[in-house]
Amino acid sequence: MGEQPLVSVVTPFHNTSTFLAECIESVLAQDYSTFEYIVVDNCSTDGGLGIAEFYARRDSRIRLIRRPVLLSQVQNYNAALTEISPESKYCKIVQADDFIFVECLRLMVEAFEQSESIGLVSAYDLKANVVRGSGFPYRKSPFEGKEVARLYFRSGVYIFGSPTTVMYRSSLVRDSQPFFNESLLHEDTEKCLQILKEWDFGFVYQVLAFLRTYSESISGAVRHLAPNALDRYILVQRHASVFLNENEAQENKKLERRSYYRVLAHAALRFRDATFWQYHEEGLKTIGETIVRSYLVLQIVRELVEYLANPGATARRLFGYGKKRSNLWR
Repeated sequence: MGEQPLVSVVTPFHNTSTFLAECIESVLAQDYSTFEYIVVDNCSTDGGLGIAEFYARRDSRIRLIRRPVLLSQVQNYNAALTEISPESKYCKIVQADDFIFVECLRLMVEAFEQSESIGLVSAYDLKANVVRGSGFPYRKSPFEGKEVARLYFRSGVYIFGSPTTVMYRSSLVRDSQPFFNESLLHEDTEKCLQILKEWDFGFVYQVLAFLRTYSESISGAVRHLAPNALDRYILVQRHASVFLNENEAQENKKLERRSYYRVLAHAALRFRDATFWQYHEEGLKTIGETIVRSYLVLQIVRELVEYLANPGATARRLFGYGKKRSNLWR
């Protein structure tokens, strides 16, 4: 591969001291050595700063930055990404409660180096005990970005994982500030789709990242609110027409609308509290929508009819749906 290109690795953190050392050590243990490591403390109060300082003293590749004021999660990520070196070719976020396996940087760089047309690289990841990304077709050559997006909308194969799962071309990070849209609930997937409009895609057929799912994790804090169903619905409504033909897009939107409202119907029948409904109303505002009560009532009636026809199966679906849906899409 010749001279190794510089990779900017970025870990923003706030009160994740329980797992921060493991995260940092996973980066320092990489079998690819040409990287800078930007670690950003977002006003932690749990001792995380001390952990970061310990490792920064031991390894000169670590640059520790302290935020003077507390930022939101996405604001902190965006601010951290402005710190990457102008010389770096690729950028890898490693979230502070996750970690990466030893060959992660090397294999992702090798995937990128196949073509200057690649803007985004991903891989399988391990979320708790579930390997995600299975079903993605095998091919050695790069994928056309729009082809990958079409696969996502047609089949639901989710290979964007989380910010820890993917690697970005650094020029895209530098040229797009703020990098993530701070007004969205699914800013990382939105960014991946934006990249795929103009750039090709590379994939590593190995598990390269581990993502935690504990309740205080970055993603776990809202898991009980069915965020994946909302994210999927918003992304389909916003982007399906970009990557699919007119008939495909309309059918995709129709099916996803029905699927999403079935999730809401399940929630209604389980008497979810106001927090749940506020979360979904706020998310739908980003695409100029609100919950359509008449359509929700229709889905609730359908659920009740199915329950009367087969009470056992419907009850199992109602109370097990959230977990199954989460595993399917994320």
